Amino acid sequence: MDDAYDEGADARHGPGGPSGTRPEPESVPPSPPIPPAPAGESPGLPRTGVAALSPRYQVGAALALALVAVAACVHLGMVFLSVAPANTVTKQHGKAIEEWVYPEFEQNWKLFAPNPLQQNIAVQVRAEVLMQDGTTTTTGWNDLSAQDGRAIDGSLLPSHTVQNELRRAWDFFVTTHGGDNRPIGLRGSLSEQYLRRIVVMRMYAGDATSQKGTIERVQVRSSTTNVAPPDWSGEKVSDTPVYRVLSWWTVTTDEANGGVR
Repeated sequence: MDDAYDEGADARHGPGGPSGTRPEPESVPPSPPIPPAPAGESPGLPRTGVAALSPRYQVGAALALALVAVAACVHLGMVFLSVAPANTVTKQHGKAIEEWVYPEFEQNWKLFAPNPLQQNIAVQVRAEVLMQDGTTTTTGWNDLSAQDGRAIDGSLLPSHTVQNELRRAWDFFVTTHGGDNRPIGLRGSLSEQYLRRIVVMRMYAGDATSQKGTIERVQVRSSTTNVAPPDWSGEKVSDTPVYRVLSWWTVTTDEANGGVR
């Protein structure tokens, strides 16, 4: 009887015995102490990015980012002022704005015009080349626009320069010259120099005759052809190209020696 009573008591009180106490768990080694975080940082998180640099390099990185941000803001402001209506700023600083924007950053909104372009305009050039034997040779007309078209045809990531450099240079020339090819305003000579340098560079790069001598003069022309209307429209337009031929331009010494290449 005493044995049975003792066993029942143990069962009622559980594995801890009559006193109800449980055995101590096994001891766990303490975690290593976390080093104190620098002021302003969350404890226990590693530093990344600019914060991981030493203070000296952090200052340099901050200055570089500030310069980039200032340059971006200045550029966007200049471009905005160049297309904005006339105002006090453009009246006082118009020349500085034009020198910054033109010709590389000029904006063109013809894509959104009510009457978009319906013509194909090709820029062509020929040159007078002084050969090594002292004779002068005139090349045939080189269709630079067709060369650009072949360069981007089938390309997934065509170069912005190949697509737009020559086209924008011709647009710049047309907008700063009258129908008689005389300059209008102060940017006329700049547009001529810009277009001339591009065509000379292209002739040296792609024309076999020009590569064998020195270009002395170049002549540029445009060939404008109407885009054929769809068959269902019934509209009839001429498919005969119309040429705008410029005068011969004398190439400067730097350009003739390939200084702009």
